[in-house]
Amino acid sequence: MSTPVDQLVQVLDQLRSPGGCPWDAQQTHESLARYLLEETYEALEAMDQGDLVSLREELGDLLLQVVFHARIAQEIEPDFSLDAIAQGVVDKLVRRHPHVFSDLVVTTNEELEANWAKIKETEKQRESVTDGVPSAMPALQLATQLIYRSRKLDADLGNPEMKEALRNIIGEVSQEQVAALLVATVELAREQDLDAESVLRAEMMRYRKRIRQVEGL
Repeated sequence: MSTPVDQLVQVLDQLRSPGGCPWDAQQTHESLARYLLEETYEALEAMDQGDLVSLREELGDLLLQVVFHARIAQEIEPDFSLDAIAQGVVDKLVRRHPHVFSDLVVTTNEELEANWAKIKETEKQRESVTDGVPSAMPALQLATQLIYRSRKLDADLGNPEMKEALRNIIGEVSQEQVAALLVATVELAREQDLDAESVLRAEMMRYRKRIRQVEGL
């Protein structure tokens, strides 16, 4: 007996096949990209609201996007299947949890995180700490990731003078003060006809270049 996931795969196959739906048949990874992002935001909103009914629906929409992209890729590479995707995730989880699936012993969360990072670094064989940080993510999230990664280099690549000046003005920083500072920054940008998202993204692209310069890349 087929599972609902099997049925979903079969439905997508029929929609993409001759005699199926012209719209579905015309879609590409590129044309569907915005829907993947929109469905992700809708799922996050359902989580924020604690609405499990909506969350189930939104996760279903996300699953549809996964199956849709897998189907498109399979038309190019026959071995690219939903089973192959799932197997890759299973292998990754087992490989990255040797303290569960092997005989590695860890006693603290710090040891867990350090071992996870070591395994991931071995798998990816990345030359820069910035590798694997998508430039397309929202600018504030991009800033958070790049600043976090840069700490591995023991180098302050931001604006220490500005940071110290703000600390002297604000004093002990609270969550509310950080939020107010971010809102004020966006307001200031608007007053100058600047888009805060674009401005921060451009700065983080320069920040990424500075990281790679420190790394000698």
